[in-house]
Amino acid sequence: MIPDANVNMSMKTLRTISRIVIGLVFIFSGFVKGVDPMGTMFRIEDYFIAFHMEWAMPTALVMTILLSTVEFTLGWLVLLNIRMKIVTWVLLLIISGFTVMTFFDAIYNPVPDCGCFGDAIILSNWQTFFKNVVLLMLTLVIVFTRKHAVTMMKVHTQNAIALTVIALFALFCIYSYNRLPVIDFRDWKVGDKIIERPSGQDKTTLEYRNKMTGELRELLPKDLPWQDSAWMSQWQFVETRTEKTVFTGPVLHITDSTGADVTGNFIENPHFQFILVSYDLSKVNRKALVKMNEFSRQAEADGYSFIMLTNGLNDAIEKFRNDNHVPYEVYDADDIELKIMIRSNPGLILMKNGVVVAKWHFHDFPDYGQVKSKYLEAK
Repeated sequence: MIPDANVNMSMKTLRTISRIVIGLVFIFSGFVKGVDPMGTMFRIEDYFIAFHMEWAMPTALVMTILLSTVEFTLGWLVLLNIRMKIVTWVLLLIISGFTVMTFFDAIYNPVPDCGCFGDAIILSNWQTFFKNVVLLMLTLVIVFTRKHAVTMMKVHTQNAIALTVIALFALFCIYSYNRLPVIDFRDWKVGDKIIERPSGQDKTTLEYRNKMTGELRELLPKDLPWQDSAWMSQWQFVETRTEKTVFTGPVLHITDSTGADVTGNFIENPHFQFILVSYDLSKVNRKALVKMNEFSRQAEADGYSFIMLTNGLNDAIEKFRNDNHVPYEVYDADDIELKIMIRSNPGLILMKNGVVVAKWHFHDFPDYGQVKSKYLEAK
C-alpha cells in the first residue's frame, strides 16, 4: 500500500473513532437531561440566578427541551454519519461554546454542578471543562477530516432520520416532564432506604493549653468553664477548630411550626407513611390537592399517617391550609431536598420503615382504594 493510502486510512480510522466517541457522549448527555427535564430546568434556573438573569426564568423549560433534543439528535447524526457537512460546523460551534462557558464556570464557580450529565454522573466544574477540551479536540479531528465524510444514504433519507429523532425525543422530553423519570438517577428512588441523619451543623471545638504543664485540651463551646476564674487563669486559649459535616445520600430535616425537628417521626415510621411533597406552594397544582384532601381523609381513617412537606414560613403555610381546606399536617423542609425527593409539584410518596415503597406524579395520582389494595393490604 502506498504512503498516501496509509495516511488516508489512518485519518479515516481517527475520524471514525472521534465520531463514535462524540456521538455516544452526546446521546448519553441528551438522554440523561431529557429523562429528567425538571432536574435540568432547575440547573438552568440556577445559572439564571447566578448571572442575575431572573427575567429569563420562564424560558428554562423550553431551553431544557431544546438543549436535550439538540444534544441527543446531534449525537445520533454524528454516530450515523448523517448530514455531516452541516453537522460538523454546528458541532464545532456548540462544543466551542460549552468549552468557553465551562472554563468560566471552573474559574468563578457560579454553580457547583453544571449538570452536563444530569444526575447520572456528577462532575466538578474543572472535570467538566477538561471533558469539553477532549471533545473539542475530537471535534477538530472531524472538522479537518470532513472530506472523508462519505455516506451511502440519500439526502431525503438523512433528513427523514434527523426529523424523526428530533420529533420523537422532543415528545419524550415533554412526556418525562409530565411524569416521573422513567429512569431515576437520584436518591429517593423506589426501594431506597432513607436514613434519618443528624443535624448538618459543623462541629466547633476550642483548644486550650495549660500554662504550667503544657497539656492541651479540646472543649466544646458549651463546656467552657468561663465563669470559673481559677480555671481560666490556668489555661490559655490556643485556637478554634471547626470540623465540616459531610453527608452522603439524602439529608432531610422536617420541622414543625415551632422549629422542632420531627424527621424521625415520619421517615422512620414502621407503618405505612404517606408524604405529599410541594417544593413551591405558589406553583402547586390545585386540582391535585383537591384529590389528595379526600385521599388523606380515607388514609387517616384507616390509621395511616398522611403529611405534607413544603418550604415556607408558618404564616404562608397556615394560609395555604385555610385556602385549600387541607385536613392534614403541613411541615417545613428544605426546598432543594424536596426537589430531589420527587419531580412533581405536588408529588406523593409512600414509605414504610424508612423505605420508599412507591411514588406518584400528580398527573398519575391514584385513588386511595387502588393504593390500599396494591400496597397496604398486599400480602
